Amino acid sequence: MPVDTKRVRGPEESQSPLLFIPESAKKIVPKESRGDGRQQGQTDVRPVFARCGLVSQAKGSAYIEAGNTKLMCSVYGPKETERKDETDMNSGRLVCDFRLAPFSCQKRGAWIQGSEEKDLSHALLEGLRPGVCLHKYPRSQIEVNVMILENDGSVLAHAVTCASMALADAGIEMYDLVLGCSLRQDGDTYLIDPTCSEESGCWVASDGENLGSVTVALLPTLNQVSGLQSDGEMREDTLVEAVRVCIEGCHKLYPVVQQALIKSVRRKAPPPEN
Repeated sequence: MPVDTKRVRGPEESQSPLLFIPESAKKIVPKESRGDGRQQGQTDVRPVFARCGLVSQAKGSAYIEAGNTKLMCSVYGPKETERKDETDMNSGRLVCDFRLAPFSCQKRGAWIQGSEEKDLSHALLEGLRPGVCLHKYPRSQIEVNVMILENDGSVLAHAVTCASMALADAGIEMYDLVLGCSLRQDGDTYLIDPTCSEESGCWVASDGENLGSVTVALLPTLNQVSGLQSDGEMREDTLVEAVRVCIEGCHKLYPVVQQALIKSVRRKAPPPEN
């Protein structure tokens, strides 16, 4: 019988590697706790690391880590707009490009922008535009490119924050920074800043409703919501409370973003004269 050399030769039967995990390594997580130790129903955002000015070729750039979610944003411009027929002569144009790297999550396999990324690009644009002084850049175009390096949930919210930092690092005039925060609702409880497994988890609310997710973009100093995206079915009072919790989460991120921008300004400032 001829041997198929192209076929991977392996055992006919296999066992799960979970069988070989020692009992001491198995942890029982309480129902009220989440996988990373945070609690349900509390405003516990993941620890955030932020830094500006990492891409030398861009006018401004920023990098954010929130748990295992890692993303980078680069800003180019202002420069002459490419579509003059669609440009308001008295205002500039903001262009957002949202991409998931092929290695960022399991379902990605190419650099081609899909329908989900186009929707995220539009949502990012809607959240950022109210915070940028576009009237200061007539007949100009500002490009915002966001690349998700690792997707572990809440990518749109952190993309809003990262893009806002990159715009500030580029010296683009803004009314205020724009910060983002996400929430996953399940019945009477919620998870703020959900991970990828929590976002894709199949939950069933006890009352058959109040199941969905909310992403809020906030101008923290002005205390104004610049963008809101809601998916699923939630009661009106639940949605209002979810927005309030997301606003509280945005304010918790504000000091981290401020410190990252201050450090960027100090690095760019010329040394004092002797």
